[in-house]
Order: sequence, then C-alpha cells, then structure tokens
Amino acid sequence: MTLHYQSAGRTETGKVRRHNEDSILLRDDVGLWVVADGLGGHAAGDYASQMIVERLGALPRKGSVFDFIEAIEDSLQQINADLIATALERGSDIIGSTVVLLVHDKDFMLCGWVGDSRAYCNEDGRLRQITRDHVHGTKDDVTQFGGATATAQAGAGVLSRAVGAEERLFMDWVVASNRPGTQFLLCSDGINKELGDEELDAESRNLPEPQALVSRLFELSLQRAARDNISAVIVRLED
Repeated sequence: MTLHYQSAGRTETGKVRRHNEDSILLRDDVGLWVVADGLGGHAAGDYASQMIVERLGALPRKGSVFDFIEAIEDSLQQINADLIATALERGSDIIGSTVVLLVHDKDFMLCGWVGDSRAYCNEDGRLRQITRDHVHGTKDDVTQFGGATATAQAGAGVLSRAVGAEERLFMDWVVASNRPGTQFLLCSDGINKELGDEELDAESRNLPEPQALVSRLFELSLQRAARDNISAVIVRLED
C-alpha cells in the first residue's frame, strides 16, 4: 500500500495529574488517527479512552470510505453502551471519554468528534480549528459532563456530549481538504489549555514535519503548567 501521508503522535501525563487518562491511535495502514480524553473527575477515564482506541484499532477497513465510517460509528455506539453498562455495574455516575478522529480518503478527509478534543487543519499556511467544542460556557481544568440540562449559567464549563455519558451517542463530522501539504492536528484539551491558537498556528507553519511539530508542542506545554494530560497527533498529506 502506498501511503500518501506521514504521521506522528505522543501522549504524556503532564505535571499535575497523577495518571494519564488520554489515549491515542495512529493507523497509517488504514488511514485512521484518534485522540481520546477520558473524563477527569469521573471513575476510570483511562479505561474509557483505552477502550475507544483498542476497538477502533482493531477495525478492518473494507469497502468504501462510507462503509468504514459506518463501522467506526457502530463501534463507538457499542462502546457508549458498554461504558454505560460498566458504570452501572460499578456504581459510578459516568465512565466516559471525548474522542476526535481523522479518516483519509483519496478524495477528501473526514473528521469526527464527540466532546472537546479538537482537530485543526493547516491549509495554505493558515491553521484553523475544524471542530466545535461540545461544551457549555468556559470549561475549567477538569473535563466534566453536564448533559443536556446544563445552561450557560448553571452548567457553565461542562461537556454537553461524551462517549459513555448518555444512552444515544451523537457524533459530528466535517469534510476537509486532502491536498498535498495539508496538515492536521488532533489534540486533547491539555494542549489548548497551554497553547493558544495563534501559537499553534505559528509552530505549525514553522515545523511542517509531523514528528518535529509534536516534539515542539510537548516541549512548550511541559515548560508551562501542563495542568492536564497532553496528547497530540499530527498528520501531513503528501503527493
């Protein structure tokens, strides 16, 4: 198989949290990349994020890209149900995770997400966020789920969607460019808590090689507070 991209990824606990609840997946063989961020403040966030990457990592890619997307959504729906069942068995309120993923196709890129893990696209030398955070208000350092009843006043700063949070999982998708030279950044919110969009833009333009950019983003984040787990995956499209 001829690959038309290169990728790099890394995940770290950070300076404050006791353990890492983030998980990442790089599957260059099928054109799938994933970042999952287990819900902090809830039981077994690492269990939830690891379940996501393990099951998506085991998916075969058969048929069209739409068949693959359907398989991804079906898998996440089953994970959602399994996490709810596990939380009930353990007497926990929620065992959940956010997720953001990228799928390569010869005609376009597809990005899907649930929660506040983000995807950015650098095309024509400008970085822009292509996901929209599923969050009410301005979130603090802990990723919490507030549900549909949260409001900008009473539930400010909480997730409105997460895998494992509600019986029905709703996933958003966006189509992006697959032109050579286009670069994507998938990250948990531990990255954007430390680095603003302007800084991410500058570093992305200065360092087009995925491994170099990942190393730089972690260097900068770990020089700062690193209040949360830190995870990033970079995918760069080639000829």
